[in-house]
Amino acid sequence: MSAKNLDNCKRWRNKTVAFRVSPEEDEQIDKAVRLSGLTKQEYITRRLLCQDVVVQGNPRVYKALRNELVAVLEELQRIEAGNGMDAELLDTIELIAVILGGLKGEDENGE
Repeated sequence: MSAKNLDNCKRWRNKTVAFRVSPEEDEQIDKAVRLSGLTKQEYITRRLLCQDVVVQGNPRVYKALRNELVAVLEELQRIEAGNGMDAELLDTIELIAVILGGLKGEDENGE
């Protein structure tokens, strides 16, 4: 059993919530978590509670973005070769665009 910890409001996080997902859903969740820079627990909690997921640019996030863009490029090259595009690729491209748009806005404000 994992240790108890406090959230941002100094409340103990001592309840466990678990659910099943498909391998494809798991990969999508993992991808979003990597690109957010948050822990999986924090990312899922924020999404479930309809709170903003604010990406803080750091080396880990930039590396995840680079790796995902490489994967997107490979998929686009596969599509150009005559294969179809799937919805998961479009979701990934949209997520990367939103994150990069937010990081661009962060740079323009001098933060």
